[in-house]
Amino acid sequence: MIRLEGVSKTYRNGAVEVQALKPLDLTIEKGEYVAIMGPSGSGKSTLMNILGCLDTPSSGTYTLDGERVETLDEERLAQVRNKKIGFVFQNFHLLPRQSILRNVELPCVYGGVPRSQRTERAKELLGKVGLGERVHHRPNELSGGQRQRAAIARALAMEPSVLLADEPTGNLDAKSSEDIMRLFGQLHAEGATVILVTHEADIAAHAKRVLRFGDGDIVSDTRTVSEP
Repeated sequence: MIRLEGVSKTYRNGAVEVQALKPLDLTIEKGEYVAIMGPSGSGKSTLMNILGCLDTPSSGTYTLDGERVETLDEERLAQVRNKKIGFVFQNFHLLPRQSILRNVELPCVYGGVPRSQRTERAKELLGKVGLGERVHHRPNELSGGQRQRAAIARALAMEPSVLLADEPTGNLDAKSSEDIMRLFGQLHAEGATVILVTHEADIAAHAKRVLRFGDGDIVSDTRTVSEP
């Protein structure tokens, strides 16, 4: 599903160049559950941005579902982000004045899905994450864990190839964190490809493969359970 070959990222700050990501190779197969760990500045967020097509590598090639990402124009990149990648963020990024039903529908709006279909899809997903009775609530009427569940439902709206989660439990209490990780485990068991960034070892322990970053490079790649 994902193949990086010689991918690096260098940022320029005035006359100074900062190498955020050293040239690396990485393959993630369909259906894997991967956690990316490392201290601040280690390169894990840079990698996540490249995987999510939010940033482009300075060198190397990124192939997603057989498509060379670095060769795509902005229009095609936007389509890839909408249809192939589901994002879950630490701060939820829900529209505060809209119901969670409308929030979950949003990727389908951008994807051109007819209204009746997207409403049905959003209700189905909210039911799946345990919010079937809350579809007309706004985000400020929900707990942090419920908001993250709504954000996960939104990430799944276009049936993406891969689910990317950036510190998905960072703003949650222990009980809500466990609930969210249980949900990720369920999604993975159903065949989803899940990649999450976390600095918490107990959260990373839910994944089947852990990549540890340091100084812009992968320092270890450990599989906790053999993938089928």
